[in-house]
Amino acid sequence: MAHLVEQMAYVGETPWHGLGNQLTEKQPLEVWSEQAGMNWQIEESPVHFIARGDNHLGELLAYPDSKVLYRSDTQEPLSVVGNRYKVVQPEEILEFYRDLTEISGFELETAGVLKGGRKLWALARTGQTGVLKGKDRTNAYVLLATACDGSMATTAQFTSVRVVCNNTLAVALQDQGAAATSVKVRHSTAFDGEKVKKELGISVSSWSRFMDQMKELSNRPVRIKESEDFFRKVFTDPNARNPDNNQKAMARALELFDGHGRGSDLASARGTAYGLLNAVTEFVDHERRARNTDYRLDSAWFGQGANLKQKALDEAMALVV
Repeated sequence: MAHLVEQMAYVGETPWHGLGNQLTEKQPLEVWSEQAGMNWQIEESPVHFIARGDNHLGELLAYPDSKVLYRSDTQEPLSVVGNRYKVVQPEEILEFYRDLTEISGFELETAGVLKGGRKLWALARTGQTGVLKGKDRTNAYVLLATACDGSMATTAQFTSVRVVCNNTLAVALQDQGAAATSVKVRHSTAFDGEKVKKELGISVSSWSRFMDQMKELSNRPVRIKESEDFFRKVFTDPNARNPDNNQKAMARALELFDGHGRGSDLASARGTAYGLLNAVTEFVDHERRARNTDYRLDSAWFGQGANLKQKALDEAMALVV
């Protein structure tokens, strides 16, 4: 089966998904563009079709309401979209980080292309970090991703990575009045990177509030019955075709929570609501069934896996209200 990952690059340790070309630190964006497979353009072309009928046999006609997007390097088609659709180029994803990496101390850690160019992303460490009891460290990142197949808006969001296990979790603050932790730009609107950075805030306050929430979870002990109820709520899908898969997922997540997960023996996670949350993030990032590692990455960041982790965060925070 062909990989979803067209190409990607990273610095530092091998990412949890195990994919990509390794780069040394402090590389210019031009090197990232080449090594991450983002040195091409999304081109546009009118939609044409061949009419078949008594009066139009073999005639090539135009469909004026749509256009085809395709790659400049391979001429491979990417999608068919409406004429109002605003393209975000691969270079714009990387350019978003230029001043952040050159002036603000951010460090690009991974960037790449999924689904043959239909989805693009870059992830940079902000330099912010938080430590819970037991020296359980979590680092802050900013993820920028877009798609040209209609599957997602261009999205910038804070993302956390727990060092001990490489589990990833979108930073989502529940308290009203908190600074934005994600900004979405629909493809009917032109992407303005500077405006997005201003809306996102790139601020210390968002990260501090998130770590305060994680501290709350790490200080909340849970009983066996509570842990079972937690996983049942997270994994139960009334529309699932095969309920047995939910049972297997719940059983495995419970094992991860009960001492078998990476970092589950740390004081922050052992027998706590924070441990419940990390059992789900580890299951999604490292163990959930997927066609291959590429599909797991796509799901964990952008798809059903990301939704499952958000559901786990919501349920975990409900335990400390």
